Formats: sequence, structure tokens, C-alpha cells
Amino acid sequence: MPKRLVVVAGNIGAGKTSLTERIGSRLGWRTDFESVANNPYLPDFYSDMHAWSFHLQIFFLGHRADQYLEAAHDPRPVILDRSIYEDAYIFSRALHHMGNLAERDYIAYRKLFDLVVNSLPQPNLLVYLKCPAAILMQRIRKRARNMETGITVEYLSLLESFYEEWLLSFDLCPVLTIRTDDVDFVNQPMALELVVERIQEKLGGKEEIDFNEKLA
Repeated sequence: MPKRLVVVAGNIGAGKTSLTERIGSRLGWRTDFESVANNPYLPDFYSDMHAWSFHLQIFFLGHRADQYLEAAHDPRPVILDRSIYEDAYIFSRALHHMGNLAERDYIAYRKLFDLVVNSLPQPNLLVYLKCPAAILMQRIRKRARNMETGITVEYLSLLESFYEEWLLSFDLCPVLTIRTDDVDFVNQPMALELVVERIQEKLGGKEEIDFNEKLA
């Protein structure tokens, strides 16, 4: 396959990392993941979101811009776990909405974000993993990560509403939406093969079909 840049977007617990790992392994693509273990701001952020939200968003902006630039120089196709666009249109917006990111910091961040993103290569495909907030909450509780103990179904629903608004106007590349409450690509090999097939079809410019109906 020629050089391609695919980004995986979706709410917390939607299955982004699992899909990225499996697509990378299945197709031999380069994979890159969200920095959590090596993020110097996360512990401070979770102890005081109001004080550290701006610092965290700046870190993620730089981290993801580095990922995009490294991916652009790699001759292999690349799939990225979470897109740089979600930082601005979903998470920083949510922090601002909840009062954890001050107005002047939010404006400054968005200006910097626009400057950075305009200098980066556009993706060839955005894979959006969609899942109801109640099921996401079940998954988050099951994996029991300490940093996620404060996540509520109300917060997940807020993020979901922002995702839906964002995708209505997203036009940088084609979008493939997959309902991960219906498609178990982790435990069902056939489901993974269908996901791979749909990604390849989208990258090849084929017409849209009802993905979930195909799995029925």
C-alpha cells in the first residue's frame, strides 16, 4: 500500500488503542500511541485540573505534532491512536466548558493549535469509534485505571456531544464510523477483518456502505 496516514478518534474507552495495535500488526503499519506513562503533567492535572489544564494541553499539542512529523517521514503507512484535532475540539473545549481552563488560556491555546495544525500533513482517513456512554463507563470501570476513577457518565456524554458536533463539520479527510458496542474486533477475528476491509476500501475511495449492517 502507498504511504497513508490514518488517525483513530473516539471517546475514552471506545477501543482506540486496541484497534491501532491490531491494525498495525495485521497490516505491518507503523503505530504511535497517546503518551500517558511518560506524561509529566498528568499526576498534577488529576490532582488540580484548574491549575494544570493549560499545561497539559500544551504538552499534548507538542507530543502529537511530533508524532505527525515523525509519521510523515516514515515510508510506511501509519495509524495513530487519537488525533491531534480531538485535543482542541473535544478535550480542551470540555475543560473550558467545565471551568477548568480559563478563557484567556483557552483562546491562547486555540491560536497556537491553529498555527501548529496548519503546518502538519492532513490525514488520509479518520476512523471514529462510536460507543454509548453507559457502555464506555462499564469498560472504564473494568480496566480500573487509577487516573480514570473520577470519570463519570455525564462527562462521557458531554464528550460524545462534542464529538458529534465536531464531525458534522470535519472535512479534512474521509471519515469511517464504527460502532464498537456492536463490532468486537478484539475477540472476533471476522470483525477485525471487516474493519481492515472497510479501512482499505475508504482509503481506496470506494463508496460508503452500512458497515454495521454488513456484520449482521
